[in-house]
Amino acid sequence: MAAFTGAKVALFVGPDLVTLLRDDKPGLPWADMWDLPGGGREGDETPLACALRETREEVGLNLRGVPVLWQRAFASQSQPGSVGWFFVIALPAAAQSLIRLGDEGQEWRLTPPAAYLTHPAAIPFLQARLRMALAEGGPFA
Repeated sequence: MAAFTGAKVALFVGPDLVTLLRDDKPGLPWADMWDLPGGGREGDETPLACALRETREEVGLNLRGVPVLWQRAFASQSQPGSVGWFFVIALPAAAQSLIRLGDEGQEWRLTPPAAYLTHPAAIPFLQARLRMALAEGGPFA
């Protein structure tokens, strides 16, 4: 497996995506922009373990055992020569009641995929990855 820096999840809850408004702190990459759950690798965890841990920390959802519907490695945005993983996972709409904002981010929202793809404050490389996942494997809801 190629070295990787982290993982992101396009997490569908019903027909919509879980999106997170990043903190607005000086020096924070993509500050005050709409993000998807995920983040940096810790220790020797696998890409999927990273994605699941970050999702649990950021929105309180335990995705262990939930099928991955689409996945791909992409060139890392933060560390040249390594990769970042992108996963698509779907939960039923009822899972919305289980979402809790963790210690990072200003707020969370359920956002229709089309709205995320055109939102001017969405992270551009995540828009591109989501667009590819939808074209190749979606719709996922």
